[in-house]
Amino acid sequence: MQAPLSILLVEDDAVLADGIGRMLEAQGIHAEQVGDGLLADQLLQRGVPAATVAVIDIGLPGIDGFEVVRRLRERGSAMPVLLLTARDAVEDRVRGLETGADDYLVKPFASAELVARIRALARRTVQKSATLALGHLYLDLDTRRARIGERSIELSVREWAVLEYLLQHGGRVVSKQQIVDAIAPWAEELTLNAVEVYVSRLRLKLVDAGVAIRTIRGFGYMLEVDIAADSAVDNAASDAP
Repeated sequence: MQAPLSILLVEDDAVLADGIGRMLEAQGIHAEQVGDGLLADQLLQRGVPAATVAVIDIGLPGIDGFEVVRRLRERGSAMPVLLLTARDAVEDRVRGLETGADDYLVKPFASAELVARIRALARRTVQKSATLALGHLYLDLDTRRARIGERSIELSVREWAVLEYLLQHGGRVVSKQQIVDAIAPWAEELTLNAVEVYVSRLRLKLVDAGVAIRTIRGFGYMLEVDIAADSAVDNAASDAP
């Protein structure tokens, strides 16, 4: 039995998107659907909960699929991308791949082929999962090193454990108790107040990482791209002489 998957489907044809979504659901693949390039870009900046693969149509309102992929890669995301398009020209396929897409499927396509390609990209993600990234923050799980851009940052063992858990659940709210339960074998000696302390320390260390640990009152924390911080950096750069 295939493991359940969740993808982001970016397709502006509502009828086609609904048909693809129903077909994928029947194959055990949940599709979060978006019909606009700008909205897709915003969702990908924040982190799409549980999404393993992005399936993106090229012809989109707002910004096209090429630009969605370009921005995704510019932020350092390694999320696999499958481009869908009615364009069969070699130039378009080359442009899509050079922009950062991992695969390319021309409409009309067979449902079985779409499912197979999505599953292949998802398997590739598991094999590449030695690095977690969001914004300018990178965690290398093999070497246990953390960096912001090219600058290394020092983390204690527990700071690392908390941050790794938050990154694995980027864009989703997690409770303090979930964090405590996840970073065993210290569960018995780690209190909810201690989690608050580690989160506070991490916020200081991640001040220029392009991410933010948001407190969701009554629920817990959520790690997401800090759009305001990135905008400030972009504005500063544009104002520079």
